[in-house]
Amino acid sequence: MKVKHIVYILLVVGIGALIAYRIKSNAEIGNNMDFGPRVTTVSGMILKPQVFKDNISISGTLEANEQIEIRSEVSGVVESINFKEGSKVSQGQVLLKVNDIELQAQLSKAQTAKKLASENERRAKLLLEKQAISQEEYDIASADYQSASSEADLIAAQLSKTTIRAPFSGTIGLRSISMGTYVTPSTVIAKLVNTDDLKITFSVPEKYASQVSVGTVLTFTTSDSEEEYNATIYAIDPEVDITTRTLRMRAITDNRVNGLYPGAYASVKLPLATINDALLVPSEALIPVQNGKRIFVYQNGKAKEVDVQIGARTGKAVRVLTNLQAGDTILTYGVMALKDGSPVKVKLEEFESLTNVQ
Repeated sequence: MKVKHIVYILLVVGIGALIAYRIKSNAEIGNNMDFGPRVTTVSGMILKPQVFKDNISISGTLEANEQIEIRSEVSGVVESINFKEGSKVSQGQVLLKVNDIELQAQLSKAQTAKKLASENERRAKLLLEKQAISQEEYDIASADYQSASSEADLIAAQLSKTTIRAPFSGTIGLRSISMGTYVTPSTVIAKLVNTDDLKITFSVPEKYASQVSVGTVLTFTTSDSEEEYNATIYAIDPEVDITTRTLRMRAITDNRVNGLYPGAYASVKLPLATINDALLVPSEALIPVQNGKRIFVYQNGKAKEVDVQIGARTGKAVRVLTNLQAGDTILTYGVMALKDGSPVKVKLEEFESLTNVQ
């Protein structure tokens, strides 16, 4: 019985010691626990005014400064071709000669008739002065002379059209006719293009129309090169296209050394304005919401939601237009899990390249 009592006593003491240990451990854990709100560490930056060049990127098309299809104004057989395909030609240079033998004969006939009508008019005038004929008879003779003269001038004009000259200097393309071809005014002989200067035609959204003017210098690149070229706006349409709500513009660039081709695609970077005190935030700091964008600002140890309106973008940042001021600390990274009023600890970072426009 004594052994049994001893076992019971040892068992009770062991259980009591275990209970005391657990109570002590729980008390220590409770003392070490912080039941306050959890503090989130996020990255942030202090807003500083920056110089910002507001640009927009739009698509355009390169066009020749001057470009026409060479055609003959009269019908006839090609007698001579005086140009080489793909060669440079000068203004006034003879490109083509159409056979003019029939027109030459018609002109000779018309000049003979003109000479006879002129002599008849001279004689009628002398007779009128002697009152040998009436005024009406003289008027008929004078009208015949004027008609014959006009007929000769008309044929001479048609005859001059058998010689086709370059209307401006440029490069002539591939010809579509040969010696002996019968051409008409609808026959395309070749294309003549002046590419010393190139035009760039593009359209700007109407909301930017007031920020662009004649004389604005823009830059552009082509699909086959990353080199940037300059062009100057020289003409703007007087009205907005009501279908696209855009305003067409045209710029010109010197192409004498660039070797650009008409018809090529151009990616245009158009400068709108330079803002000396722009506020830029990293793109990652903006949170899309139903009616726009939202950003978190650090205030009194907490994250505060602020609705903002945004402007132009660069490669890494967005210009904020409303509800932020220089000196505000904005939260940039790690903000997606935050709520308005969440306690935060901010790790400030510097962002040096926010003004690099794309």
